[in-house]
Amino acid sequence: MGTRTDAAHAQVLAARAELEEQVDRLEAAGRAAVDIPAKVKASPARAAGIAAGGAFLAVGGPKRLFRRARRAITGKDEELPSELLPKEVDKAIRKLGADGRKVRGTLEREFANYLDERAKARKKEGLGNAVAAIALSAIRPVAMRTGKQLAERMLDPNQAGFNDQLAKVRARRAAAGTTAKPKGAPEDAGL
Repeated sequence: MGTRTDAAHAQVLAARAELEEQVDRLEAAGRAAVDIPAKVKASPARAAGIAAGGAFLAVGGPKRLFRRARRAITGKDEELPSELLPKEVDKAIRKLGADGRKVRGTLEREFANYLDERAKARKKEGLGNAVAAIALSAIRPVAMRTGKQLAERMLDPNQAGFNDQLAKVRARRAAAGTTAKPKGAPEDAGL
């Protein structure tokens, strides 16, 4: 029974050492990923480009760019008319008469005539909007992918930075005395 216990104890100690190594590597990767000054010092142009791309995404640059592209394709939207205020609309309706049923019928007929006259123009407008929507739907995945790549680049630890951070973590642990000798099971564990 002693041999099996010693083997299990050795496996636990090996697993603990492996866990400590993985924790050290994870901590070093995290520290290297957020060590922005070292990244800027290593490659300032790349860091500036990533920062500019991140700022572009943060201020809503893709939406603005898509709106401008849509305006370039379909044309500028017309301004809303400022002359049709509620009082003026009310005056125009009162000029049609006092009989509510007749006024309603007149408004419905006039509106139906208006829609019929505008049908061809709306189809043309719809075609331009459809082309813009297709173009934007094709560009959107590219913009999303680029944004994800920028985020990954910002948080990607380079190998030199990772190795530097790993050395610092190991030195700190050695100074604290946690990796000198792995501790065994507690005395009261019976192992």
